[in-house]
Amino acid sequence: MTYLHKNIDKRFDPAKLLPNAKSVIVTALNYKPPACEPAQTNQPTGKVAAYAQYEDYHTFLKYLLHKLADFITENTDTKPAFKFCVDSAPLAERALARRAGAGFIGKNHMLINPTQGPQLLLAEIITNLKLDIDQPYPKDILNSKLTTNNSKLILSASEECKGCDKCIQACPTGALNPDSIFDANLCISYLTIEHSGDIGKELAEKFGDKIFGCDECSVACPYHKNAPVCKNSEFKFYPDRAQLNLSDILNMTQELFDEKFADSPIGRTGLENMKRNANICLNNWPKNAG
Repeated sequence: MTYLHKNIDKRFDPAKLLPNAKSVIVTALNYKPPACEPAQTNQPTGKVAAYAQYEDYHTFLKYLLHKLADFITENTDTKPAFKFCVDSAPLAERALARRAGAGFIGKNHMLINPTQGPQLLLAEIITNLKLDIDQPYPKDILNSKLTTNNSKLILSASEECKGCDKCIQACPTGALNPDSIFDANLCISYLTIEHSGDIGKELAEKFGDKIFGCDECSVACPYHKNAPVCKNSEFKFYPDRAQLNLSDILNMTQELFDEKFADSPIGRTGLENMKRNANICLNNWPKNAG
């Protein structure tokens, strides 16, 4: 993902995003979806990643950050400045979340909270207020390293994952490796959402019925099993988006696509890519059905 190579100075220095910044407030929202019975249909369908079964998290998290900032402003004697970050700003958010004590970084390269699990949506507020800091998690491991090599991300995982390779074993395409290298060129989430253009047959055959994103490395994590379901009732959940009818996507017009997914992360990947993904799932369907 070439954008990781851009604005490296800002990514690791929040003060470059907000003049005179003194603190970063890190927030995390658990998005583990409620258990739903899959729709009973003989029609081929494609699975959607858990976070995209909700409304667009970018909009929702910004709404929550603004509410938090308003609360902070009401309880201070000054008029603080804020910079809201939900994916769009170049920020090493998982490293910051770890330093803030929100959890540890696992072998699946996700931030994992011991009680909330790995399915977390992160968002940050950079402010010029000087706030008391929290202790990193874990307190005795402070030497995380983040480096990039073309599309490969190398990230040292926490000792919490020592002896466990469930996420690596669960990855359908081998994007995760025991040597801590994550290769975006093989990641189903990256390929179905961010990548434009054709996807090779050998790789596409490993997608199974995943039409948008992939949850394999998160649901395989032992911390996911006992994590609670998302309890924020304001975060609108769409159970009918867990599986999409492939024929509906392939026959969908741009107007209908824009209307149906206007408030969904799915809308960001575009109809052309979604039709490509639907064709891949359809080609894989006999294996998925059998």
